[in-house]
Amino acid sequence: MPPSRARATTALALLLLATTACTAAEREPTPAPHSPPVSRQVKQLRLPLDAYASTVAETHLVEDAQDILIRRCMNELDMEWKTLPPVDPQDTKPPNLRRYGVDEAAAVHYGYHPRPDPPSVVRRNRAWDERDALPADVQQAAYGRSGKGGCLKAAQHQLVGDTAPPDDHAFNQLTGTALETSRRTPEVRDVLSKWHACMAKAGFDYPDPYAAAGNKLWERAEPTPAERATARTDVACQKSTKLVKVWAAAETRVQHRLIRQNADRLHEAKARKDRWLAAARRVLNQEDD
Repeated sequence: MPPSRARATTALALLLLATTACTAAEREPTPAPHSPPVSRQVKQLRLPLDAYASTVAETHLVEDAQDILIRRCMNELDMEWKTLPPVDPQDTKPPNLRRYGVDEAAAVHYGYHPRPDPPSVVRRNRAWDERDALPADVQQAAYGRSGKGGCLKAAQHQLVGDTAPPDDHAFNQLTGTALETSRRTPEVRDVLSKWHACMAKAGFDYPDPYAAAGNKLWERAEPTPAERATARTDVACQKSTKLVKVWAAAETRVQHRLIRQNADRLHEAKARKDRWLAAARRVLNQEDD
């Protein structure tokens, strides 16, 4: 079977569960050609640990280079191999989207539901799904019996030798710790209290933005008017209390401390990521020549 497709590595599973009401019935993703732009504040939100994780664009870059080498290997076996369609740069989500709650532009249209995938993301995801349906002999040639062999293994070795694939375990562990630690700081507790009071004035009783996003009433295929109204109020209260600015400042201090405490571990993770990226860029540049 094919390896797991790449996903954004800057959002923890815990965070996603806390900040999205997306347990509605699954359905075929619909392209969103006119999805509203992400707010400037969210787009510009960067945290110190971001430097140690692969962005969505970087993950796609490695996948694309690896795909070229897999295609060459498969062609040598007289088998065809369709490379993944590219994702438009503007279609990649910012690394910290929804880290402290729903973003303003999405709240108006989607409430707490995630934005629909834009067309280029839908195309790439469908291409991954098509690979799951490839004939058994093609899958085995591409991925071996284990899912980690075949032309995939040959491509990875050609790309970086024995360097292990990028591993974001250190980042995921530390960024989760940073989020929870910053949440307990006095300034964040204070701003969450102000946010709660703001929401209460509008008739909503939630302790924090995660609780508002996780309301089981939002577990539907489409956002309801009530969900959108709650999300809009949530965003308004975040803006009036400066919640994102305060929380990001607190977490930045926590992350700097964690980076100092885990310097060797993070340096190794980043060196491995950088080696894969450099190798991928060489393959892609050669392909363009």
